[in-house]
Amino acid sequence: MDGTMKASYYEGNRVLSVKETARPEPGPGEVLLDVAYCGICGTDVHIYHGAMDQRVAMPQTIGHEASGVVAGVGPGVTEWKAGDKVVVRPLDNRGETAADRGHSHVCAKLKFIGIDSPGGFQESWIVPAFTLHKAPEGLDLKTAALAEPLAVACHDVRMGEVTEGELAVVIGGGPIGMLVAMVAQAAGARVILSEVNPSRLAFARDIGIEAVNPLETDLPALCREKSGGSGADIVFEVSGAKAAALGMTDLLAIRGRIVVVAIYPKPVELNLFHFFWKELKLIGARVYEPADYEQALELMAARILPLEKMISAVYPLERIAEAFAALDANPEGMKTLIQCGGK
Repeated sequence: MDGTMKASYYEGNRVLSVKETARPEPGPGEVLLDVAYCGICGTDVHIYHGAMDQRVAMPQTIGHEASGVVAGVGPGVTEWKAGDKVVVRPLDNRGETAADRGHSHVCAKLKFIGIDSPGGFQESWIVPAFTLHKAPEGLDLKTAALAEPLAVACHDVRMGEVTEGELAVVIGGGPIGMLVAMVAQAAGARVILSEVNPSRLAFARDIGIEAVNPLETDLPALCREKSGGSGADIVFEVSGAKAAALGMTDLLAIRGRIVVVAIYPKPVELNLFHFFWKELKLIGARVYEPADYEQALELMAARILPLEKMISAVYPLERIAEAFAALDANPEGMKTLIQCGGK
């Protein structure tokens, strides 16, 4: 397994380089993965903009939405073999303690692979064996690279306890919001997606999701109209907009639920009176658990979601800097993938 490979490095100040480096060897409990595709996440863009320099040990390979093929295994790894097609669940919970109460995906010392340690924008990547999930038989690795963001959506919908026939509102039509809408709809919910961007509204409608612009449509009235006057059963707040956080309680019926998907780094105003008056529930949702990955892969295997349409662009690893610059110039697309190696 010796030789060289290409890897990209975030070097700070929106600089991404691609260099030749030694191909690594897997240690105990580790797997060497030949990366096929790795998606660019909003978190990667934040890193690129310098917003997470305190966590990233520059120069560092970033990226965490990866699919690939097992190229070799380290000592003690028996569950994987060369040639296995896999996706990566990029959470390292080896610092978990009893105080985390068994919630390893949000344990206090959780390390997010691709941020706190090297990631997938490289030809070959060493990952802990426990982070891998088998890609569905016959699924191309390009689509499989969407497993990580799809697992986020599966976790959000599961945390929201969505049931068939419920009215669900998804606020924010970026990649995660679009996937949440897809998964909620697959769970049998009636979905309304709220988004102000015309191209994202058009995209949602094209894949069969009802989408409205809240600046042009009275969204609380629409929710009441579609629910016999009661309002929505559940709201997924995916936009991160202060106005959305303040207004989301207006959409809900008595005992409605809110799942906060967006990351709010600073406190924002909420209408707490509505929580009292309507007995609302506020639910946090962060990353995913193994079961969410398995559900995401089952949905992929069933071919019931229009995931291929989520892929807006694919760039070779050598052009990763161009890919990030293009996303900066036009952030309206859904998902940009970096082709790191095999197909």
